[in-house]
Amino acid sequence: MLLGSSSSIYASLSDRAKLVPSLSSSAPFFNSVKGVRFSRRNVGYGVVAMASKEAKNQQVLDIAFEPFEEVKKELLVIPTLPHASLARQKYSDQCEAALNAQINVEYNVSYVYHAMYAYFDRDNVALKGLAKFFKESSVEERQHAEMMMEYQNKRGGRVQLQTMLMPFSEFDDEEKGDALHAMELALSLERLNNEKLLNLHSLANENNDVQLVDFLESTFLVGQVEDIKKISEYVAQLRRVGKGHGVWHFDQMLLNGDVAA
Repeated sequence: MLLGSSSSIYASLSDRAKLVPSLSSSAPFFNSVKGVRFSRRNVGYGVVAMASKEAKNQQVLDIAFEPFEEVKKELLVIPTLPHASLARQKYSDQCEAALNAQINVEYNVSYVYHAMYAYFDRDNVALKGLAKFFKESSVEERQHAEMMMEYQNKRGGRVQLQTMLMPFSEFDDEEKGDALHAMELALSLERLNNEKLLNLHSLANENNDVQLVDFLESTFLVGQVEDIKKISEYVAQLRRVGKGHGVWHFDQMLLNGDVAA
C-alpha cells in the first residue's frame, strides 16, 4: 500500500511538471503576470492558483447582466408623454415657480440699471463713468437671468417670463444730487435682490433640493455679497465728495477704473 501511494504521488508530480517549463536546479521560475518568485517546490501551487483564477473569471463571464430592482422602479417613473421633461428629477413645483420669479427680479433690476445708464449718458448730464458702470451692471443682471433660464431648462422646468415694471427715467435729487441718489437706489436694489435669492435658497433647502442650493451658492450668493460691499463703498465716497467737482472726479475714476473700492 505504501509503494502504491508513493507511485501515485510521483505520477501527480510528473503531470504537474508537464504544465510548466523545464527548470534547472540553479534558475528560479518567475510568474510572468504578478512577478512573484517561485522555487521548484511551489511551482505546482502556482499552476493550481492560476487555473483556479481562470475558472472564477469564466464563471463571472457566464453570468447574464440584469438591471437592479432600483433601476426597474426608475424606469416606471420616466414620462412617456412628448410634452413632459425627461430630465426632471426631484424638482418641486415650488422651486420651479420661485426660480421663475427670481428671473423676473433679475430682469427688472437690469431694466432699472439700463435706465440709469441712459440718464447719465445724456449730453446735459455727461457723467460717462457712471453711465459705463450702470450699463455694465445692467448686462450683468441680464446675464444672471439668462443663467437661471438655462438652469430652469436643465432641471426640466418651464421658463415663464413675467411683466416688467417701467423704471424711473429721472434721477436728479436737489439734496443728494443725481449720482448719490442713483447709487443709493442701486444699493437698495442689490440688497433686495440678495434677500430674494436667500429666500429662494431657503425654499430649496426646505424641499431638500441640494442641486438648486449648490447652483445658488456657487453662482450667485458670493458675488451678491461682493457687489453690495462695492456699491456701499461708492455710496460712502459720494456722500463725502458732495455734489460739485467731487462727483466729476469720482465719475472720471469710474470711467478709468481707478476707484479705490
